[in-house]
Amino acid sequence: MQTRMKEFRARMGMTQAALAEAVGVRRETIVFLEKGKYNPSLRLAWQVASALETSIDELFLFGDEDK
Repeated sequence: MQTRMKEFRARMGMTQAALAEAVGVRRETIVFLEKGKYNPSLRLAWQVASALETSIDELFLFGDEDK
C-alpha cells in the first residue's frame, strides 16, 4: 500500500508528531504508515484522513502489487 500522507501533512504544515497527537497514536506509527510498512485499521485510516481534511481514497493508494 502506498500513501500520500506526507504530501497532505506538508500542505497543512503539520508535523508527524502533531498528526500523531491528533489521531491518538505514537509518532512512530505515523512514520510506519508514511513508509508503507504498516496497514492501518479502517478506524485509524478514517481518523488520519479526517485530520488531514481528505478522504481515505485520496490518502491511501491500494493497488494490485502483483502487477
